[in-house]
Amino acid sequence: MESFSGRAIADRFAEYVGELTKVVGHADRAGPLRDYCSGLLVTEGRRSVEPMAAVTAPDRAPAQHQRLLHFVANSEWSDELMLAKVRDLVTPSLTRQGPIEAWIIDDTSFPKKGRHSVGVHHQYCGQLGKQANCQVAVTLSIANHHGSLPIAYRLYLPQAWTDNKSRRTEAHIPSSIKFKTKWQLALEQIQAAVEAKVPPGVVLMDAGYGTNSGLRQAIRSLGLRYVAAIVSTVKVRAIREDNRKPKRVSVEALARSLPKKAWRTITWRDGSNGKLRSRFACVRVRAAPIRGEARFAEETLLIEWPKNEAAPTKFWLANVDRDMPLRDLIDLAKLRWRIERDYEELKQEIGLGHYEGRTWRGFHHHATMSPNGRGFPPQDLVAPLQSKNLPFPVVTDRAALPIRPQRHVPNSIATIHCLLAVAIAATLQRCHCCMRRMPINQRRNL
Repeated sequence: MESFSGRAIADRFAEYVGELTKVVGHADRAGPLRDYCSGLLVTEGRRSVEPMAAVTAPDRAPAQHQRLLHFVANSEWSDELMLAKVRDLVTPSLTRQGPIEAWIIDDTSFPKKGRHSVGVHHQYCGQLGKQANCQVAVTLSIANHHGSLPIAYRLYLPQAWTDNKSRRTEAHIPSSIKFKTKWQLALEQIQAAVEAKVPPGVVLMDAGYGTNSGLRQAIRSLGLRYVAAIVSTVKVRAIREDNRKPKRVSVEALARSLPKKAWRTITWRDGSNGKLRSRFACVRVRAAPIRGEARFAEETLLIEWPKNEAAPTKFWLANVDRDMPLRDLIDLAKLRWRIERDYEELKQEIGLGHYEGRTWRGFHHHATMSPNGRGFPPQDLVAPLQSKNLPFPVVTDRAALPIRPQRHVPNSIATIHCLLAVAIAATLQRCHCCMRRMPINQRRNL
């Protein structure tokens, strides 16, 4: 296993950013790209352009501010090409511990107070768990139990924006951008991933997407498997062995009608406080959203009903092999936790939601740069571990104290952020904490 030395990480980061410069077009964008990535990782507090300029070039902060602002808000480099390049660079590291297991559809939200940030609207905000003024981005990520990587990212524009010419002009929204629902944006991202021959995985989605039978059918038509969370009111017909037409009922009513022998207590993985277990049942069904309709293919209905709960808590519909072991199906359904945690850490550690500009291009450019803190692959240097409490590393050199793995896992975004920040800080002209000039003999070239 390679060493986690600061110089090794700094060298790998420089090599990684050097590869990204190949897709930004003009050579003058290479320096701002490097500084923007470094600023996201090293700057304390809010990652807006002004503090990043002060950290990355304190002796010429005003000029650096304009340079970074132009790069993120105005430069005509392609977010799609950049994300594709990141995917090509990072996938080998991500799959070193195992193949891609899932494509995860999700949306992530950013609370806002004003009305001028592009796409901002009073809508459901997942970060707050309620209706609020916010922006929402639809994303597609590839994942396994070792990590995840965003490969597509698109701001959702409500009709209050797409139908308002003055708002579109002010935010520089391209004329080609029309109103599309979140599930339509997600389907476009999946279709693009199929065309790009991204390593296949089971498509996972929460109930906001999974309840949509049209989306599930479209994913099936692409030759993909899915495990889709649904709401308790979805109507289905159970598959009967006697070929009699079953009654059309909600999935919750079906769960309540199952005999005691249908339920099994399953442990699917280790958690930070012990093994994770619950009670599950599986039933073969056909979705029946309209009375009398029977055109939908057979699916597996997975139900979770913990013993201490008065009602079933979660439901999934899946088109996986009907012979898949129940534990494997549960493990797939529960893999969505990874993207939820990773986006939370991208916001906290890398400043994913810190863009303060108001333009369509700036919003997407900042978002494309932010996951690169996760994309840079030092995580392949650490053996994969399930979530658990980790001891502080043994101190063998008082002059080079080890960094304690954060959030219970050694390859978490928080840990990788710490390692990168320490390595990159040694390349700066001044200390990013106290702004004292760094001696030339202590600096490293990036």
